[in-house]
Amino acid sequence: MSVPELTTEERVLRMMKNVLTSIARDTAPEPGYKHPLSDTTIQSIRECLTLITTRERELGKEFGRTSSARPRFVDEKPSEVVVQLDSGASKRDPGNHKD
Repeated sequence: MSVPELTTEERVLRMMKNVLTSIARDTAPEPGYKHPLSDTTIQSIRECLTLITTRERELGKEFGRTSSARPRFVDEKPSEVVVQLDSGASKRDPGNHKD
């Protein structure tokens, strides 16, 4: 099954989220310094990000996309285990048959 292409609205939402989080990261002050953005602006950014995330979930549900994808650390072990199945391993070897 192929991954469906994102709609224009989904691409806009993703870009807006990326820009807002970049602004927050770029303006984060060193410890002990006052934040250059006002408290009202910071709260507005939080509210925008919440609305964006809510709409992304709605669109994902509407288009049947799962939201189970989560970021992982490079050294994080996957929770899934892939087991290689050898089609010849399930056949009994007549020479080692014990009854």
